[in-house]
Formats: sequence, structure tokens, C-alpha cells
Amino acid sequence: MKFRLMDLLACPMCKKFPLKLIIFKMEDREKPKSLPSKCPLYCALKGGWVKDVNPSDEECLECFSKEVVEGLIICEDCYRWYPIIDEIPHMLPDDQRVMDPDEELEFMRKWLERFPKEILEKGRPFNEASLKEKK
Repeated sequence: MKFRLMDLLACPMCKKFPLKLIIFKMEDREKPKSLPSKCPLYCALKGGWVKDVNPSDEECLECFSKEVVEGLIICEDCYRWYPIIDEIPHMLPDDQRVMDPDEELEFMRKWLERFPKEILEKGRPFNEASLKEKK
């Protein structure tokens, strides 16, 4: 997943924007020769509103050369978390996630040490208690 996507994503449940990105695994890719475009609102690379962090063209080129392979997208309003697995953000509504929770719970087990405390305690639709229930 490109950082740039964070400028477009909102929580599917409560519609909050921007969301928080936590990276577990990232890979470098070839840097583009020219800048395709800049994010208009939110810069995930610098973690702030574009108007406040004012990324340079060189920083934007660097951003385009990064790929988030595994990580978390978190809504800090409703404590929902969405995994990034094999470069793909999985951002389904709760009713679809709970129907087949195995992939997300396995992801949570794999990265448990890196999950934020508040998500382990209050995360929706899954949290640390969900792991204990599923054993």
C-alpha cells in the first residue's frame, strides 16, 4: 500500500478522516523519475496535514518509492483497526469481518507485540479478548 492512499481513506464505520497508520513491514521500490502528484490534504509520510507539514517534492518522490507491506490502519475515534496484509488494506465493515475472523485474528497474533495498547484493550471488532475466545 502506498502512503498516498491514507489521503483518501476514512473509517468505513464512523467516517473519521484521517486515520492513523502503523507500519510493521515496509519495502523500498524504484523512485519515480518525476512526481506524479501530491497529496492534497493529508501526508502520511510526515504524519500531518499537508498545509502544516509542507512536504517537499523530493519527500513526495521518496514517499512514492515506499510500499507498506504489513501494518495497521487505526480509527482513533471508534477504535476500529484494519490490517494491511500483503500490501492490501482490508477495510471491510464489522458485519463482514466477524463472519470469517480467522485471517484478522491470525494477523493480530503475528503482530501482537506491536499492536497499540488501546487497540488490544478496546479494539473493534477484535481485541486481545477475541484471541482468548478463539483459542
